[in-house]
Amino acid sequence: MHYSLTTLDNGVRVISETMPEVRSLAVGCWVDTGTRDELPNEAGAAHFLEHQLFKGSERLSAREIAEAFDAVGARSNAFTSKEETCYWARMRDDDLPLGMELLGEMLQRPAFRPHEVDSEKHVVLEEINMNEDDPTDVAYEEFMAAVWHGHDLERPVLGTRESIAAMTPDDLRGYWGRRYHAKNLVVAVAGNATHDDIVALTQEHFGDWHQDEPTHNHQPAEISSRVNMRRRDTEQTHLVLGCEGIPRGDDRRFALGLLNHVVGGGMSSRLFREIREERGLAYAVYAFSYPHADTGAYGVYVGTTPTNTHTVIDLVKDELDKVAAHGITPEELDRSKGHVQGALALSSEDPNGRMNRLGRREINGQEHLSVDEMLARYEAVTLEEISEVAADLYRRPRVIGAVGPFEASDLEHHVSEERGAT
Repeated sequence: MHYSLTTLDNGVRVISETMPEVRSLAVGCWVDTGTRDELPNEAGAAHFLEHQLFKGSERLSAREIAEAFDAVGARSNAFTSKEETCYWARMRDDDLPLGMELLGEMLQRPAFRPHEVDSEKHVVLEEINMNEDDPTDVAYEEFMAAVWHGHDLERPVLGTRESIAAMTPDDLRGYWGRRYHAKNLVVAVAGNATHDDIVALTQEHFGDWHQDEPTHNHQPAEISSRVNMRRRDTEQTHLVLGCEGIPRGDDRRFALGLLNHVVGGGMSSRLFREIREERGLAYAVYAFSYPHADTGAYGVYVGTTPTNTHTVIDLVKDELDKVAAHGITPEELDRSKGHVQGALALSSEDPNGRMNRLGRREINGQEHLSVDEMLARYEAVTLEEISEVAADLYRRPRVIGAVGPFEASDLEHHVSEERGAT
């Protein structure tokens, strides 16, 4: 095995990969909770709480935590998604005991001091303002709200100005009390440390945490054609066109990864060549996929001059229809496999990348594959499998999330018309 996994008596999972050739390591505390687990009064609480835990614990102030990390040259931060939250640190291998102590203190004993909640509330509101000033971010938010309309995944990670302004220490404490506990936690470490030492430190700093059973409201999505448009007088129309994708446990994810590269994953991709290189209609154009526990999203982003908006949408749709009808070529498949091989090799040399793979897969219940095993899975993908996943995804109901000088009704015909083979 390329990793070691131990479960403590209280349910905390410890997973690690030893890299003796480096003098650093990355540690991540992965909590199995995100935006989709919030109650109606908690919109944005998962992300707000991520901020708040850096404000100090019952024993340590925010300044003391920051100074302790800084004193050893460590980097620490966190991120929140719709399904998980991760608190991480990069540091010298000798400083792992300090890192585990600080992370354990932050996660298990947050203070929720009212004046600190109020001050951090302004920080989160500024983050929302920053997001609102970036039309690409807004287009993505509109796409997510469109593709997952009525589903738990529809909720924005940051919450809203209204929900954050109304957030109280009791709201944050309530979310933390429901969602932060031992059986919801994975401690992932990659770098120059032995698994036994990591387990011992985790037992010391997390072994007494309470152990409620994690719960989720997973359910399939019901996707229908929709346009979510944020009207603004921008220099570009920012478009995200896509559909429901596949869940993260779907065996077709390897075929989709290769297909994604062929369609919009790089400078040799079909959409990049057609829209940017040959026609000069955009600077940025690319495809992406977001897998989740019970569903997923697939989309294409492109930013273009408003007068070219309809032309660009038609070009994206036409390319997706062509791939759905005819698949890709053997040469494209070979290039995409070569790209994946190179990208995996580069990411495997970084402790942070390895830690993220270990933690995310364990918290999401996915199988742990070594780089060689992943390469073998990609290498085994056939043209027929690519064609099957393209024919399925690219013929699903489409949605658009966009920002620009239009109304939603101006774009609705792009997702409501019938599509056939081309």
